[in-house]
Amino acid sequence: MARTRTTKKLAQRIDLNYFKRPTPYKRAKLWLSVLVPLLALGWIAWRGISSDSRVYSNGRMSEPHAVLEKQCAVCHLQKAGEFSSKAADAACLACHDGPIHHENEIKVAVPACATCHGEHRGRIDIKAASPPSCAECHGNLRTESGPATYAAHVETLENGHPEFAILRAGTKDPGTIQLNHAIHMKPIRRGPNGPIVQLDCDDCHRPAGMNREWPYGDKAYILAATSYFRNLSEVLPRSALWGPKPLAGRETMMPPQFATACAACHLLTFDKRFDVGVPHDKPEVVHAFLIKEFRAYIATHPNEVHVVRDPNRNLTGKPQQAEVRILTPAQWAAERTSDAEELLWRKTCRQCHVLDETPVNSAVTRIPNSIEAQQEMANSLPKVAEARITQRWFPHAKFDHDAHRGFSCAGCHPKALTSKETSDVLVPGIENCKTCHAPGPEHAESRCFECHTYHDWSKRKEVKPTFTLPGLQTGGR
Repeated sequence: MARTRTTKKLAQRIDLNYFKRPTPYKRAKLWLSVLVPLLALGWIAWRGISSDSRVYSNGRMSEPHAVLEKQCAVCHLQKAGEFSSKAADAACLACHDGPIHHENEIKVAVPACATCHGEHRGRIDIKAASPPSCAECHGNLRTESGPATYAAHVETLENGHPEFAILRAGTKDPGTIQLNHAIHMKPIRRGPNGPIVQLDCDDCHRPAGMNREWPYGDKAYILAATSYFRNLSEVLPRSALWGPKPLAGRETMMPPQFATACAACHLLTFDKRFDVGVPHDKPEVVHAFLIKEFRAYIATHPNEVHVVRDPNRNLTGKPQQAEVRILTPAQWAAERTSDAEELLWRKTCRQCHVLDETPVNSAVTRIPNSIEAQQEMANSLPKVAEARITQRWFPHAKFDHDAHRGFSCAGCHPKALTSKETSDVLVPGIENCKTCHAPGPEHAESRCFECHTYHDWSKRKEVKPTFTLPGLQTGGR
């Protein structure tokens, strides 16, 4: 007879008190539910007894502020026994002076320090403000004095940033030094009778901090004192855009110098009797040098006061001199100086410099040693136009050449290979920068702080130190 299985009979086989029996899993849950809260309370109590306030922190601090991780009260003001959630500006300014830019001009509230420099995000660069912080003002820039003189709707480098101002509206290089880049970037002869050489950009353009020999410089000119300003370490003034830290000297390019970049090829010779060139200096200095050299020469070669006219040097429009003349040493020196300056002013110097049209050396018609002659000679010297070499093409931004030293110069300045005019601006456009500086892990940093600085460090004030190192507070070393 078959067995009958009913629901009632099956229910009788189930132990209804199975959930009351202890098991290893249940014991583990019990201990965990008891021990974990006890451990947490014990940890909080231990942190409280040791005065370690990191238990209240929501993250690690940046590397410069890591020493303050146990000193919450340094940044967060304590009121009624509680710390403020955000760091107070007064606390930041107690250690750092951060003068704002365009004070009293921008029609928006000045943001708090913590708005742009958020802490407790780990070992990050706290100076790296986010583009939205900048866009708070520059997304819709308004000023107290009317329309903004800068781009008024810039969100990011990719959204709203205009072309560089120097490349807009046909800006031209104001420099007066005559230079054809295209010729110098091709194989070129070094000196009148020298070999063919290929110049590199850094043979002429270098930052002051680069310590390497100049292949086309002349040591005599490098060491020579000049009457014009030529202090390579001080030519570029400190910019308010670089912040309070000292520069390494490799960030910005120095203006090219004749002594280091040009002297080996562009000789300043003036007479076949001498194997040296005139100083690269003001016309007054050159004139004094010529007079001195020729007078010293004729003193040791007195026979040369007998001057025989060279028929090959007869110039149209000028009266012919006697076949043979006997000059005094002073007259001979004055005539040779006149000839040398004719060569220098009309050809050698004018090859690079802009000179005025003052008649040259009319003073030789007088007695060379007379006071009138010397004054007339000084008045007849040409005036050399100021070089006006642009030292900073980005007056409102910073650019670090040293950070780009791994790239070829022509990669960013391709126009230098074909430029024939001094007035050409060879600065690359913003699209060139965007090829590397763009969002994403495969690109270089493109946030605003990379090129722009909010704080105007020219208005920086010294901060009186008040903070004591934590180790010194407890008597540690």
